[in-house]
Amino acid sequence: MARRTPRPEAQLTTTLTPLRKTCEQCGNRLWVAYHCRRKVMTLQGLWQLRVVMSQCPTPTCSRYHVRYHPEEEGRWALPHGEFGLDVIALIGAWRFTEHRSVPEMHQRLQARGLVISERAVTHLMQRYEELVTLRITDQERVKARLQKQGHVLLALDGLQPDVGHEVLWVVRDCLSEEILLARPLLSSTQGDLTALLQEVRRLLEQLEVSVKGVISDGEETIGSAVAFVFPEVPHQLCQFHYLKDAIKPFYEADRHVKTLLKKQLRGVRPIERALEEHSTPENEAIRDYCLAVRASLTDDGRSPLEASGLRLYDRITQISDSIARVQEKKDCPHP
Repeated sequence: MARRTPRPEAQLTTTLTPLRKTCEQCGNRLWVAYHCRRKVMTLQGLWQLRVVMSQCPTPTCSRYHVRYHPEEEGRWALPHGEFGLDVIALIGAWRFTEHRSVPEMHQRLQARGLVISERAVTHLMQRYEELVTLRITDQERVKARLQKQGHVLLALDGLQPDVGHEVLWVVRDCLSEEILLARPLLSSTQGDLTALLQEVRRLLEQLEVSVKGVISDGEETIGSAVAFVFPEVPHQLCQFHYLKDAIKPFYEADRHVKTLLKKQLRGVRPIERALEEHSTPENEAIRDYCLAVRASLTDDGRSPLEASGLRLYDRITQISDSIARVQEKKDCPHP
């Protein structure tokens, strides 16, 4: 659907000029072709960019009339994008670090004063995923970094989104935090993991990078595969799994507490449906509280580093205290 209302006037302005002054082909001085205007919404506000475009004026040059964009333009936003890279990065952090939903991120951005729709939030989240994919698959960058480092410390782990689905096995370097290989496998037999590690070994041999150690969980098939492919390399179990096993009794108690808390928070959906008939300031405030409760229910902690039950208790306590303060102000007689 096309935009039905014009964008607001920009309160911030700046001019972007190319750093290159001569043509990269013939070496002649570039001329200013024209100025174009572009609006970009950032976390600081709406910017009006005045972009200076230059071109080579030599008719015999192969880059005659080829436009040169200012180098700084790529720092502001993606080509033809209306929102800055800082907005995309913030949405990506909310989505993949805090596991926020699109409506939650949309509400947060609006609270910051950004004029944006939910559909635009979804598109920017997809742009973030594309940028991350481009960085991970940049083999030349990974190659240069590993060769400069000289050696790697491999970490092997399998990620399964749900029971019955393929397991995504990821091999990464703990020192540079670069992902070296990722393959979905239907099974996790010793033969499959051996073939996976042999592919990583061939890659590192081509780069002339040595393996100083391997870290994984305690699965027997992983240990056998590592011993076969890297017989001379030390293999250590992950400290995270050690800690997770040690804190298991506390984790079970925390999960039980979270289950009891969830039982007391049922009935949010019927309240929201009852508020849909009338749109008043009070109903909007109640909807916000319902949204905060639902967000608290889905905001799980990461065991063993975070206790999901304690986090849910803290967030519900904050919501309850906020409601109590609002009720106190409402009951207080005005002068």
